Amino acid sequence: MVRLNIHEAKTHLSRYLPLLEQGETIILCKRNVPIAEIKSIEKRRTKPREPGFLKGQFEVTDAFFEPLPDDLLAAFEGRESGEE
Repeated sequence: MVRLNIHEAKTHLSRYLPLLEQGETIILCKRNVPIAEIKSIEKRRTKPREPGFLKGQFEVTDAFFEPLPDDLLAAFEGRESGEE
């Protein structure tokens, strides 16, 4: 993790770009007090995921398809439990 004061970042940011590309995080400071993080952006996937790539890694049981309890359903709908 690299710590930079604002002046250093404004003056020499291009020097630190290779570190960002390698996954390093820059902590931006104002008078040596951290105020922000600069991180690299994840690279986009170049090819689409294959359908079924997680097959066999989890199971959806029949309970998944059962109706929600009234209190949970009321919370999703933004109303008090028991209110119609």
